[in-house]
Amino acid sequence: MKDIEQIERLIEKSKVNPQVIFKHSTRCNISSVAKNRFEKSEPIAEADYHLLDLIANRQVSAAVADQTGVYHESPQIILLVNGTCLFDESHLAIDAEDIKEQIALNTKG
Repeated sequence: MKDIEQIERLIEKSKVNPQVIFKHSTRCNISSVAKNRFEKSEPIAEADYHLLDLIANRQVSAAVADQTGVYHESPQIILLVNGTCLFDESHLAIDAEDIKEQIALNTKG
């Protein structure tokens, strides 16, 4: 993710298909560990995945917090479903299985 306008598009897309935003800091070891662990897990076929580099895109990161109502943390995962944040988690609590479970519990099909 590199532009603020993309956030609104993702919110709209989440009305059709779940959207996952991973907010990652390239300067943080914990963020690198969480990102690597997340990306090595089985892909979430039911959702679109978007990586947000917090260092390169600080304004976009702030806009994600504003538009989703989710307090900023790093690293952080945000699951958007039907136009709103359905689930978020941060640091080493980030787990792809938790996201899959939330999608299964809260979406049709």
